[in-house]
Amino acid sequence: MAAAQNKYQMDLCRGPLFGQIVVFSVPLMLSGILQLLFNATDLIVIGRLAPHEALAAVGSTGSLTGLIVNVFMGLSVGTNVLVANYYGARDRKMTSRTVHTAILMALVGGVILGVLGILLARPLLMLMGTPENVLPKACLYMWIYFAGMPFIILYNFGSAVMRAVGDTRRPLYFLTFAGVINVGLNLFFVLVFRMDVAGVALGTVMAQAVASWLVVRCLRNARDACRLRYRSLRIDPVILKRMLWIGLPAGIQGTFFSISNITIQSSVNSFGSYAIAGNTAASSLEGFVYIGASSLHQAAVSFAGQNLGGKCYGRILRSLRYCILCAAAMCLVMGLGFLLFGSSLLSLYNTNPEVIDWGLLRMRILFTTCFLCGVMDVISGGLRGLGHSVMPAVVTLLGVCVFRVFWVCTIFPLYPTMGNLMLSYPISWLLTGAVNGFYLYRVCQHLLGRGRHIRLSLPGRRETAGAAAARSGE
Repeated sequence: MAAAQNKYQMDLCRGPLFGQIVVFSVPLMLSGILQLLFNATDLIVIGRLAPHEALAAVGSTGSLTGLIVNVFMGLSVGTNVLVANYYGARDRKMTSRTVHTAILMALVGGVILGVLGILLARPLLMLMGTPENVLPKACLYMWIYFAGMPFIILYNFGSAVMRAVGDTRRPLYFLTFAGVINVGLNLFFVLVFRMDVAGVALGTVMAQAVASWLVVRCLRNARDACRLRYRSLRIDPVILKRMLWIGLPAGIQGTFFSISNITIQSSVNSFGSYAIAGNTAASSLEGFVYIGASSLHQAAVSFAGQNLGGKCYGRILRSLRYCILCAAAMCLVMGLGFLLFGSSLLSLYNTNPEVIDWGLLRMRILFTTCFLCGVMDVISGGLRGLGHSVMPAVVTLLGVCVFRVFWVCTIFPLYPTMGNLMLSYPISWLLTGAVNGFYLYRVCQHLLGRGRHIRLSLPGRRETAGAAAARSGE
C-alpha cells in the first residue's frame, strides 16, 4: 500500500524542475477544465432549456458566493503551504498535526458558511440591485448551494493536502467521477422534473458530496504522515496560528476580488438581464482561459513551499520563473483562440443575438489582456508559498478592490458603457502584478543570499561548486 501511495506523490525538492512542473500542473489543468466543463454544463442546460432569466439568476450569484467562501478558501492555501513545508523538511509529526487541524477546520467552517450564506443570500442580492425578474431564482440557487457548503470546503482542504505532497492525479480522477454525476443529475432534474435553477444547484451539491467523500477516503487510506484518523481530529493552536497567518491574508485577498467584482456586477446589472446573461456566458469562458494560470499558481505555492522547507533556495527562483512564463503564454494563446471563435462559443450558452453581443464586448477587452492576470496570480502564489501572505493581500486591497471601486464610482459615470467598465480589470491586474512582482524579486534575492551564507558556513568542510549548486537547487 505504501508503494501505491508513493507513486502518486512527488518530491518537489529534487529532479528535473521543468518536467516536474509540467507533470504537477497538467493534472491540475485537466481537473480545472473538467470543473469548468461541468459548471459550463450547468449554464448551458439552464441557458438552452430555460428562459434567459434563469441563466442570469445563476450568473448573478457568482461574485456573491465568492465573497462569502473566499476566506475559508484562503485557509486551504495555508494548509497547502504548511503541509508542503513540513513534508519538504521530512517532519512527519507536524505534517500530521497540520492535516488533522485542517480537516476539522473545514468541517466547522463549512457549517458556519452554510448558515451565513442561507441567511444573507436575499439581502445581499437585493443590495447588489439584482433585477426583480431574476431575484427569486437567484435566491433559490444560493440557498441550495450553501446547504452543501460543508462538502465544498472539505473537498478543497483535502485536495490542498494532496497537492502539497505532489499528488495532483487522484483529485483529477475524483473530480472526473463526480463531474459525470453532476452532468447526469443536472439533465435529470431539469428535463424530468423541470426544476431549472433548483435542479442545477442540487446536482452540483450532490456531486460535490461525492468528491469530498472520495478525498476523505483517500486520506484515510494513506500510509504516511498525511493519514487521516478521526480520533486525532483536533485544532492545534500552533498550527492554526500559522495557518491563519498564511491563509487568512490569502482569503482576504480573494474577498477583495469578490468585493470589487460585486461592485462591477452591480453596474452590469444596470444594463438589464440580457447584459447579465451575456456576461455570465463570457465569464464562464474566461475560466477556461485562466485555467493554465490557476494550475501554475498552485504549482508555485507547492514548489515554493516544499523547496523552502528543504532549503533549496535556488530551485525556488527557477520554479517561479518557469511558472510565470508558462502562465503568461498559456493565457495569451487561450484568450486569443477563444476570442477568434467567440460568437460560436457564446451561442452554446444562449442563442439570443443580444446576449451574444454583450458577451463579445466583455471578451474583446479581457481575453486580449488576460496574460496580465496570469502573471499576477503566479506571483501571488509564489509569495504565499514562501510564507509572505500579508503583503500581497495589502497590495491586492489597493490595486484591485480600491482601484476598481474608484473606477466604478468616478471613471465609469463619465462614460457609462460596458467597455469602460471592463477596462478596470486589465489596469488593476497590471498595477497589482507590478508591485507584487517587485516584492517577490526582493524576497528571492534575500533567499539566495541566505543560501550562499549557509554553504559558506558549513562546519568542518568546504563544499565543491557542484555540491553547493545541488544543495541550492541550481
